Amino acid sequence: MGEMTGRSDDGTTSDRAAEAAGRFARRAWADLGGDPALLELITSPGDAVPLPSALPVGELAADGVGVASLAADVVRARRFGGEVAPVLLTADRIAASYQSERLFRLDGRPGEAWAALSGFWRADDGWIRTHGNYPHHARRLRSLLGLAAGVRPAEFRAAVARHNAADLEERAVAAGAVVAAVRTPEQWRDHPQAAALAARPLVETAEIGPADPRPWPAVRAADLPLSGVRVLDLTRVIAGPVATRDLAFAGADVLRVDPPQHPEIAWLHLDTGQGKRSTTLDLRDGGDHAVLHGLLADADVVVTGYRPGALDRFGLAPDALARRHPGLVIAQVSAWGATGPWSGRRGFDSIVQAATGIATAESPDGATPGALPAQALDHTSGHLLAAAIMTALVRQRTSGGTPLVSVALARVGHELLATDGSTQAERNPNLPTVTVDGEAGRITCAPPVLAFEGAPAHYAWVGRPWGADVPQWIPRA
Repeated sequence: MGEMTGRSDDGTTSDRAAEAAGRFARRAWADLGGDPALLELITSPGDAVPLPSALPVGELAADGVGVASLAADVVRARRFGGEVAPVLLTADRIAASYQSERLFRLDGRPGEAWAALSGFWRADDGWIRTHGNYPHHARRLRSLLGLAAGVRPAEFRAAVARHNAADLEERAVAAGAVVAAVRTPEQWRDHPQAAALAARPLVETAEIGPADPRPWPAVRAADLPLSGVRVLDLTRVIAGPVATRDLAFAGADVLRVDPPQHPEIAWLHLDTGQGKRSTTLDLRDGGDHAVLHGLLADADVVVTGYRPGALDRFGLAPDALARRHPGLVIAQVSAWGATGPWSGRRGFDSIVQAATGIATAESPDGATPGALPAQALDHTSGHLLAAAIMTALVRQRTSGGTPLVSVALARVGHELLATDGSTQAERNPNLPTVTVDGEAGRITCAPPVLAFEGAPAHYAWVGRPWGADVPQWIPRA
């Protein structure tokens, strides 16, 4: 494999394999207020992470996993005593985790990553990218273009070609569809949303209310860092579920809650739901709404992955949560962040790549937009959010307060574009996988990737179907 090189802070060429932690890790750890000396404990994976890219995606991936692993070990050391241990990263395991949707199999069948109306389409004056994996998003795309159900891709392509890319992007907002005009990195840097993000930390942290320090749950000293910690997971797709999977792997009781009217894509849930339980509640129903706030009353963490403001009407705005549940760690992940003109827009990793210029930077021929070798914005955002949550838990247990932490995919993409270097590594066709017989069937997936002291070799469980659990916490020992 080749090595990943880039420019160091003083402008000289640096070898990623020789550094304890990369540039993204240093930035995120500083945002979290972590002891910079602890970054020396993140050991390089040696070879470059095999995610070949025109951008330093391998470094981004290693740093995301490294920071989450280090944060988990800080919790272990602070909670149970002892020194923070080295984090030993493995390049192939990181690549497998970041490309998990390509490795996933259910009873030998791969998951369908992209629906018919998801992808790049040439508009009258450029390119757009659409996301239509969920039925309601596909329906809105058809409505946006005046097309009937059952439209074929060729008809959709012809309809897009009659429109201006920026016009479709703007009209999609009102229609509830998910569309991005493909920009160059230079065009993105001049965009008001880019300016809003550039002024923000990579990982945002704040104290939004007073609270006494909460005690850690009483558990055996040999337990995992987050044993007994309860996490209410209100996230979907990849970034949020990756964050809460990290927390579950570190020992937390994670209960995911979804609206029953919008089922999750079954294989996608299985690919990110390891070690977690899942239930459904319709928050428009008074009874279900009360159940949710009953769960929050006994939770330590709540994680949301919807557009900022989308859940406010259910009493889930950060300030409302801080008043009603003081001391709760509140975490948010979104596509565009909570500030700027696009803060209320829908978005996914692929959409953010298109809008921010990443798709142009990854063009295979200089004319056709391309994509990163993995959903790297999603995965990295998830790992950074998990690190922020674990850091916030330690601080809350030490000094109190109600912490709010947040990560935006577009802010991660902005940082990636602003960081020199590329990933000079060949793709590895033999990445590690695990195969387990679960309730949903025979599952093949990427192995766990976090590398804190005492990390299990396997997930607690794999293959629990979406929505299969009751909305209750597991009794603490």
